Amino acid sequence: MLSWRDTGNPEGGGAEHYLERIALGLVARGARVTIVTAAYDGAPTRERREGIDYLRRGGKLSVYLMGMLALLTRRLPGGIGPVDLVVDVQNGMPFLSRLVTRLPVTVLVHHSHREQWPVVYPGLMGRVGWWIESRLAPRLYRACQYVTVSRASRDELVALGIGADRIAVVHNGTDSAVLEHPTRSEQPSICVVGRLVPHKRVELAIDAVARLRAEVPGLRLTIVGSGWWEDELRAYAGAHAPADAVEFTGFVDEETKTAVYERSWAMALPSLKEGWGLVVSEAARFGTPTVAFRAAGGTQESVAHGVSGLLVDDAEEFVDALRTVLTDDVERKELSQGALAHAGEFSWTRSTDAFAGVLAGALRGERTAATN
Repeated sequence: MLSWRDTGNPEGGGAEHYLERIALGLVARGARVTIVTAAYDGAPTRERREGIDYLRRGGKLSVYLMGMLALLTRRLPGGIGPVDLVVDVQNGMPFLSRLVTRLPVTVLVHHSHREQWPVVYPGLMGRVGWWIESRLAPRLYRACQYVTVSRASRDELVALGIGADRIAVVHNGTDSAVLEHPTRSEQPSICVVGRLVPHKRVELAIDAVARLRAEVPGLRLTIVGSGWWEDELRAYAGAHAPADAVEFTGFVDEETKTAVYERSWAMALPSLKEGWGLVVSEAARFGTPTVAFRAAGGTQESVAHGVSGLLVDDAEEFVDALRTVLTDDVERKELSQGALAHAGEFSWTRSTDAFAGVLAGALRGERTAATN
């Protein structure tokens, strides 16, 4: 598996969590799994954890070259023997693995990055990145099996010229345990959970809390996560929201994150794009409904509109929807119950079974468009 990050990376997020949960499931089914990923401070170059071998080389950009070299030279950890199949994780940028191997390659794409390239890399670099994603990659992997995490993302891939007959949809799973009677905070509270980068548009959540504070006394926003945009967000909150309205927790452990989900009345997901939105499922396990943007794509499946949360089309509707969840006790209770029920429809066992089936078919030279 070639992935630019793993879950221990401070910039890791839902895509990395998805990959590692699938990898753990594959190991439990008898597969040997190596994840080649970027190095970062404090992480060993080679590591074996829960049956998965990790090889960390390169940085944010050079990891792609390192991944190709590792595959080309077969310099993988643990003496694991020959490689049978490659999973090329395309987070905007593919590893171009097809250039260095004739092994079966399955491409994992969470969503198209059309909207994100100009935000993260304005100018020429962003245009080149989008050309690689939208033009080069579809041609390079034209005979390969694809996996994505939502029907919306599948439609985006089809629009890039990738045949629908070889795009399988394997949804994110949800941990089985749910909390049916969470302990909410006494004062109204909203959370935002995820990497702090521009395309997550956390500013919209800060603006919403600033506007609603007069109508919803004591309203607080807890922002969980870290990223290179954090300093800008802290400055933005300081300039646009009351001093005690916004809390930044930074990168936290799972126990702290779940405590935030449990006490929050709602989760805000103002992200520009989501292949699925793993945080939606995580929050739903605690009966915490999500308010998200319909145009983000995968949110149309991870959020059941009017059942487990609310989907909106613009910033004004975003504020209105949060107001509804915070002030309408009856609807908030119904959405909370709906979130629990919707989360229960997905499991990592089911997702791993589906992913394993796709890989088994790829090894036989077959292609599938199955949806789990």
